[in-house]
Amino acid sequence: MNRIIKCAIPQYLNESLDLVERVFTESEGEESGKLVRSLVEEIRSKRFYLPELDLVMVDEHNNVIGYAMFSKFHLEGKYEQQLLLLSPVAVKTELQRQHISKELIEYGFEKAKEMGYEAVLVEGNPRNYNPRGFETSYPHGIVAGPNIHLPAVECLMVKELVCGALDNIKGIVDYSDYECLT
Repeated sequence: MNRIIKCAIPQYLNESLDLVERVFTESEGEESGKLVRSLVEEIRSKRFYLPELDLVMVDEHNNVIGYAMFSKFHLEGKYEQQLLLLSPVAVKTELQRQHISKELIEYGFEKAKEMGYEAVLVEGNPRNYNPRGFETSYPHGIVAGPNIHLPAVECLMVKELVCGALDNIKGIVDYSDYECLT
């Protein structure tokens, strides 16, 4: 199967939303599917949105089979030009475990680095993100705020795109900029 990574240009916007909702509904339930879809719609409508890092992978028929979104993020009002949030990542359920998310994420890292970003934050299962170079954020001084309920501290992770970037990026993660998460 031929797979191509593209920016989510207008023709892919709705299809990528449908994919995200379907994948999260299948894995975590209907409420989660709707929430993650709302998050993507909200990010796309805010100043954090980076169209160049709203990524889809399409198959040879130009159907969206994978999705990853990197958007600007800040810690306590700082680092917005240095720090990105990776959320969500979704791969068509029947195509998971075929390195689609790996390719999307690594492509995003390269593009983000070219754009001058220095680090990426993600919340999720460490088994999924540690192989991509993410590590627990807590030892780097990046911690979840009181309204973020993680299953474990290891579920909030960060990755440097530029060596030494995390020496200067510290703070509390807060999702209060997103209505759908509060």
